[in-house]
Amino acid sequence: MTPLRNAARILSFIAASSFLVAIDSAAIWKAVVRRSLPLTIGLCLLAFGQLGHAQLPTLGFMQLPQPGGGLVTVFYPSSDTEAPFMQGPFRLSWAANGHVLKGNGHLIVISHGSGGSPWVHVDLARVLVQRGFTVAMPQHEGDNYLDPSEPGPASWIKRPIEVSRSIDAVAGSKPLAATLRLDSVGMLGGSAGGHTALSLAGGKWSKARFRNHCEEHIRDDFSSCVGFFTLLKGNWLDGPKIWLAKSVIAARFSDDTVQGGFDPRIRSVLAMVPFGADFDPESLKQPTTALGLVIAEKDINQVPRFHAEAILAACEPRCEVVMRLPEGGHGAMLSPMPPLEAGSVAQRLLSDPPDFDRGRVVPTLNSRIADFFLRTLGRESSHPGIPR
Repeated sequence: MTPLRNAARILSFIAASSFLVAIDSAAIWKAVVRRSLPLTIGLCLLAFGQLGHAQLPTLGFMQLPQPGGGLVTVFYPSSDTEAPFMQGPFRLSWAANGHVLKGNGHLIVISHGSGGSPWVHVDLARVLVQRGFTVAMPQHEGDNYLDPSEPGPASWIKRPIEVSRSIDAVAGSKPLAATLRLDSVGMLGGSAGGHTALSLAGGKWSKARFRNHCEEHIRDDFSSCVGFFTLLKGNWLDGPKIWLAKSVIAARFSDDTVQGGFDPRIRSVLAMVPFGADFDPESLKQPTTALGLVIAEKDINQVPRFHAEAILAACEPRCEVVMRLPEGGHGAMLSPMPPLEAGSVAQRLLSDPPDFDRGRVVPTLNSRIADFFLRTLGRESSHPGIPR
């Protein structure tokens, strides 16, 4: 056989073999698909089932009796369907008394501002619940939306105790307590609630220090001294307003008894736009908890240089700024924002400054608050829908 014919025969064999292999491979592939198709479909259905199971928890809602009167409002991870509810002017939704899911095991207590309510913190509560936290909000006696009769230092003395009692109330609820470790609690508050937060981070203050601040700085920090009663308007009435306010403050707030708060269960604290001018700076040089601050640079209710910035100067480097809001005002801590009467003192003090992008900034702020507590309290999640 000539080499040429031999080569032709080899090439023919190779071509035939390749064709047979291709046919054989196609047959094998069809058999594999035919036999594995039921398994593949089953795995896909299981995957979709797991995706459904891993959906974020809904917002559970319940209210517990508060020692001394009032209610502790609690938001928590739930598996039940939410329904719409109206609370005053707010259209909200939650699963009322829904089934309690285990989240990350941590409780966060929110202390509302002066005359405040739970409803202006629902957006933040929702973010915290989606990250696995349970959230409790005490009703501060004499300084809430139902009873605003006793704001200021009289309320500030009681607030840390009311925070501790709210933890006790949650501990007394078997469905909630079974999902939580209450030796590592977070706490946050804004404005007067921020004052509560600083007290529970080891801050010491007194009525006399409040008086001294107002005596020296009332013209530049007027609303911190008189609240939502009136404003300075740059006219001839400003002088009488300042004289009257100083007189009342001097008569009512001369007590130099040192005040504060402590609860060993609270391990991490965040103060948003806090009232902080009456704290002894030395007391916050070594905070007793992790301490974060939110500073709104255009806050005209608690002017930052007397409050948040002064606290930061005292506690650095043992505290941190969780978020600084260059265009934010005092109302940045509220979401949903309550309706504000046109021309009112509240509108002046709480309205967003013109360049504040609420739709962008507030969700970022809420997310950073959740990140802060996850980092400082630790992560412990058993529910597949809760991000770790």
